[in-house]
Amino acid sequence: MIQISSSSHKSRLIASLSIAVACGATQIQAQDFSAGKPLGATNEAGDWVEMSDNVKVFGSFHFAESCTFDPARNLILVINSGDRTDESKNDGYVSLINPDGSVHTSKWVGATRDGLELYNPLGSAIKNGVLYTVDTDTVRLFDLKSGTPLRSIHVPGSSLLNGIAVADDGTIYASNTRPDWKLYKITKDGKSSVLVEDGKLNIPNGVAMDPDGNVVVVNIGNRDVITYSPSGKLVRVEQSGEKGSDGIVIMDDGTKYVCSVRHGSVSCIRPGKKAEIIAKGIPSAASMCYDSIQHQLVIPMNPNNGLAFLKL
Repeated sequence: MIQISSSSHKSRLIASLSIAVACGATQIQAQDFSAGKPLGATNEAGDWVEMSDNVKVFGSFHFAESCTFDPARNLILVINSGDRTDESKNDGYVSLINPDGSVHTSKWVGATRDGLELYNPLGSAIKNGVLYTVDTDTVRLFDLKSGTPLRSIHVPGSSLLNGIAVADDGTIYASNTRPDWKLYKITKDGKSSVLVEDGKLNIPNGVAMDPDGNVVVVNIGNRDVITYSPSGKLVRVEQSGEKGSDGIVIMDDGTKYVCSVRHGSVSCIRPGKKAEIIAKGIPSAASMCYDSIQHQLVIPMNPNNGLAFLKL
C-alpha cells in the first residue's frame, strides 16, 4: 500500500503512475520494501560477499544535510537530500557511516524506491527505535533496525521544515525556516500545532531537547540560542560565537555545541558561560550529531558532500 502524505507529493505520484500506464504498464505490482546492504560485490561464483575489513571506502553523499548517531550499531546515519536542483525528485536517501568516516552502506534507506517517499529530507533525530526526518512539509518515520518506512505525518501550514527534535514521550518539535518562522509541535497521534511564532525566531534551523525536557532552537539570522518550555514559554536566550547557526547538540550536563552553516565555526556554550569557538573553517557546517561512543561531533557539509569530524 502506498500512503500519500501531501498534495504536492500526491501529484508527483499520480504523474509517475500515469507515465507507467502510458508506457503499457497495465498492472502495477507492489514490491516489499528493502533496505540497502553493506558495501560488497558478487564474486565469480555468483555469491554476494561483504567487503573485507582491510578495505576502507569514503564518500557516498549527495548533499549531506544532517546526521544522527545510533549507539546500538555504532553507526552514523547521514541524511542526503539528493538532487537540490529538482526538489520534486523522490531521490533522498540515508547512508550508514562507520565512526572513522568510512562507508558501511552507501544507500541504506533509498536503495530502492518501493514504498518510499523521501524528496528533500533535512533534519533528523532518533528516539525509541525510530528514525525521524523532516521532508518539506512532512515528518517521516522509519524503523531504525530495518529502515522500513513506518509513517508520514503531513504538517498543515508548513513550507520548509528543517530542524527536528523528539521528546521521550514521542512529541515532535520541528522548525519551519522559510518563508514563515515557526516552531511546530506534533503530538504522538499526529496532531500538529504552531508552538512558537514570536519575535525571537529569526530563520530558525536546528532543534534539540535539553536535559530538562525543554526545546532549544538556533537561528540562522542571528546568534540567538533560544530555549522554550514544552508549552512554548520562553525560558532563556543564549548567544553562539557566530550567527548563521544550523546544527545543535546538547550534552547531559547542559553544554551546548552549535555550528554555523554560514561561517563554518563550532561554538561551545557551557551552562552560565559565554560561547567559545572551538573549531572554525568548516565549509557549510550543517545539522551535526554527537557520537557518544567515540566522543566526537560529526558535521555534514551540505554541497561539499562530506562529513567533518571533531573530537571532543
